[in-house]
Amino acid sequence: TMGLTEGVFLILSGTQFTLGILVNCFIELVNGSSWFKTKRMSLSDFIITTLALLRIILLCIILTDSFLIEFSPNTHDSGIIMQIIDVSWTFTNHLSIWLATCLGVLYCLKIASFSHPTFLWLKWRVSRVMVWMLLGALLLSCGSTASLINEFKLYSVFRGIEATRNVTEHFRKKRSEYYLIHVLGTLWYLPPLIVSLASYSLLIFSLGRHTRQMLQNGTSSRDPTTEAHKRAIRIILSFFFLFLLYFLAFLIASFGNFLPKTKMAKMIGEVMTMFYPAGHSFILILGNSKLKQTFVVMLRCESGHLKPGSKGPIFS
Repeated sequence: TMGLTEGVFLILSGTQFTLGILVNCFIELVNGSSWFKTKRMSLSDFIITTLALLRIILLCIILTDSFLIEFSPNTHDSGIIMQIIDVSWTFTNHLSIWLATCLGVLYCLKIASFSHPTFLWLKWRVSRVMVWMLLGALLLSCGSTASLINEFKLYSVFRGIEATRNVTEHFRKKRSEYYLIHVLGTLWYLPPLIVSLASYSLLIFSLGRHTRQMLQNGTSSRDPTTEAHKRAIRIILSFFFLFLLYFLAFLIASFGNFLPKTKMAKMIGEVMTMFYPAGHSFILILGNSKLKQTFVVMLRCESGHLKPGSKGPIFS
């Protein structure tokens, strides 16, 4: 019989999966139909659309993993199934994190204002910088996935020795080696985390400075431009904290095997991990003028236009 904890876990997983699929499918439909009509797509829209597609795939992988952990843990831990899930999850997860990072860098270069020569050089070449970042993201995602192969080999040896219950020096050595490679594998996620935190911090600092300057020059705090800046800061802060929460969830899910209550740790990690693809994409909708307007119109089911007072682009 299924316990209360497992029931809550499945309800939360199912709810977050449904919300995540709906939000990301909405982004796909809006941007896809816009591209179909105009045959043009901006760089930010391309990144957001690709990110939404990856998150739909990622949510399907996480839900499959959640159900296997709950209903068939032996199948989940068997070699081939675990390897397929881990490889798919690692590549999709790593690439989606890098795409979110690229989006943060793009917003920073387009919106922030600094006089430093390096920043200006990057700002003037923003399209080229983004292309190289996207190619680098793809290569690094492939690299992080390839690094799993050695970990799989060690894991199979480690589990094989463990099954014989012959705890020798060789076993301890292999277990320590496996733990070390597993920990080092998480270092692949540090570069996007550092780049994201840097770009968000620069963007918040620049917008905050600009807002203070406007207020000192006598601009009303109710002024539309000031309001837009404040709204942008709130959205970036949301990105910032969501990204940190996701990184924490990723660590819990990754190190679940090494924690005292393995199954419970994995379940908590899975639930927290599923929150990010839905939450981050929803904030992207609120920050993008085209997506936000379509979303509001869809909710109101009115004649197809926003009220004159509702303000548009933050990250259009």
